[in-house]
Amino acid sequence: MQTVVIVIHLMIVAVMIGAVLLQKSEGGGLGMGGGAGFMSSRGTANLLSRTTAILAAGFFVTSLFLSWYAGYNRAPSSIIGAPASHTQPAGGGPIAPPTSGGILDSLKKADEQQQAPAAPSGPQVPRSQ
Repeated sequence: MQTVVIVIHLMIVAVMIGAVLLQKSEGGGLGMGGGAGFMSSRGTANLLSRTTAILAAGFFVTSLFLSWYAGYNRAPSSIIGAPASHTQPAGGGPIAPPTSGGILDSLKKADEQQQAPAAPSGPQVPRSQ
């Protein structure tokens, strides 16, 4: 279904480009044309301008249909993605849930627990931090 509408859409685009290129230029653009105004005998009764209007409406309709059809079967999804697997840290037991503060405080405490040095067995050289 979508492929058929895309093909129709592209055919409308190609014919509309041709119809616009075949229209007579009125010498400048942005309304700076000659004495013939919009409501002259050439005005809206011209075959090419009516064809362009009909093709533009078809382009608009097929564009709306394609955008609607693209989102029709889309299921809502999270921007975060799949949840991470819950694995135990390498150094010890479970991490206690935070009682105060946020997730950053609990992560800092867990990092401090993993990096806590063991009791020294003898004299050690002082380390700068």
